[in-house]
Amino acid sequence: MKNNVEISEDLNRRIEMLTSRSTLTRDQIIEDALSHGRSLAWQEKWVAGVQAGIEAADRGDFANEEEIATVLNN
Repeated sequence: MKNNVEISEDLNRRIEMLTSRSTLTRDQIIEDALSHGRSLAWQEKWVAGVQAGIEAADRGDFANEEEIATVLNN
């Protein structure tokens, strides 16, 4: 079933920003917010955290071998 909803320019911009920073489609972002109660603010924070982790890993700042072994062995 398809529904149409009018949203503000600000919400539209935020949804578009999330689609550009993640692998999710516009529909997936909206469905996640409605089905699971994950607000756009929560999704924005989550995507920013993932991006920060990727950037840290790319710089070699993510975790050392001992820290990784500790996580994998627990």
